[in-house]
Amino acid sequence: MAETYLLGIDLGAGSLKATLITPDGAIKAEAAAPVSTAMRHFGWAEQDPAEWFAALCQAVRGVLSQHGVEAGRIAGIGLSAGAHIPVLTDGEGTVLRPAIMWSDQRAAAEAEALHERAGAEIVATALNRVNPTWTLAMLAWLRTHEPEVMARARRLYLAKDFLRSCLTGTWETDYADAIGTLLADDRTKSWSPEMARLIGLDMAILPPIVPPEQVVGGVTEKAAARTGLKPGTPVVCGSNDTTVEFFGVGGNAPGIGGVKLATAGVLFLATRGPAVHPPVSCYPHIIPGLYYTATGTNSCASAHRWVRDLMFAEGGFEAMDALASAAPRGAEGLLFHPYLQGERAPYWDPLLRADFIGMTMAHGKMHFARAVYEGIAFSIRDLLEAARALGLEFGPIRLMGGGARSACWRRIIADVTGLVIERTEAGDASFGAALVAGIGAGLFSGPEAAAARCVRLKDVTRPEAEGVAFYARLFEIYKEAQAALAGIDHRLHALVAAPAEA
Repeated sequence: MAETYLLGIDLGAGSLKATLITPDGAIKAEAAAPVSTAMRHFGWAEQDPAEWFAALCQAVRGVLSQHGVEAGRIAGIGLSAGAHIPVLTDGEGTVLRPAIMWSDQRAAAEAEALHERAGAEIVATALNRVNPTWTLAMLAWLRTHEPEVMARARRLYLAKDFLRSCLTGTWETDYADAIGTLLADDRTKSWSPEMARLIGLDMAILPPIVPPEQVVGGVTEKAAARTGLKPGTPVVCGSNDTTVEFFGVGGNAPGIGGVKLATAGVLFLATRGPAVHPPVSCYPHIIPGLYYTATGTNSCASAHRWVRDLMFAEGGFEAMDALASAAPRGAEGLLFHPYLQGERAPYWDPLLRADFIGMTMAHGKMHFARAVYEGIAFSIRDLLEAARALGLEFGPIRLMGGGARSACWRRIIADVTGLVIERTEAGDASFGAALVAGIGAGLFSGPEAAAARCVRLKDVTRPEAEGVAFYARLFEIYKEAQAALAGIDHRLHALVAAPAEA
């Protein structure tokens, strides 16, 4: 019999990735295509949804061509993308404006106003505290600053739902993405009229909510012509990237944690039932009855990439990684705070700025590389300490994202956090999305069966006592420096934001 495949597609902040896997979790082919972000103002981040689908077409054709895979052998397709990202269309299906990304900070005033007006109600209903990265605040900003867009809007899509609609022509979302808008009610598992009324939103623009593994349609003839897929191939609803990724690395029992080294740095913890600890986020899990907490930084791999492109353009990631590995622990006293786009948890301060401090003439490129790795690890420890202060306890950590392939970075994270770091053979959202597709296609009896068959550990990094002790001391200095520089960051922002004096 011809081999069957599952296709997972994930839209990241900087690229779209397609992964083709076998029903036992082996990766057959992978391909990616870039997507660009426009930053028209400080703190803004927008993308063009049309570019997303162009990237999807390129990546899907790439995986099909790698080994001459016949499109008809794909049993199911699953999609994921970042949470909170709204796409608004009019009655003819035309996209009304660029998508506001999860890292965008423009809605800070609207978020604060919503919190002051109905903060307790929002948390009780949608499990989470409103801040600028949530769709509720973004839509409030649009209502004030672009009322003509909201007046014309007839459908709200989340990012993965818009991409899927390009394949199937259908309109729906899953419950985890619905919670990610702050417009859903965890008590009813449906949209909340009360949350919609807070921003004067017509609930008719909100999509139906279905399970993530539900087959919602097949690939249309038009989409098949652009992607190379077979018309009618089943497509499941899917979910947001953190939900499918944490599921795909085996974060499927209470107490298992996760760290994602991607554009953002994200810390996860699986829980039995919702664990509501604002401002730590809480989402439904792929496995019914489980939830997970998530708390994130704005700049992780994006900060790494920014420094890499400035200092290590010729050798890329490998050269930077080799230099970081060669540098001594602590980078000879060089510290890096990775707040290149302000910061989410644990500071919720869009005006924080990145910095290198402690530079001397003795520092070279290897010290800057090491400081970047350590600074991002400290940022993750900042998340961990804040979560522990809320009563959350972490067991082993499943490591995700492109940075996980660095043995040096894995060692640093283990020693900085003091936790056991586990890496699986496959560990990204496109893989998790493919597993969800397999559930919907009937290849697995349920999510537990999919994980049991397909998720396998690759290596384990245990913290070393000497490194743990050293980084505990350095983390204290990192925190003191952050506190000392926050006010200066605010003054710098005010200086450059103020109109020029005559």
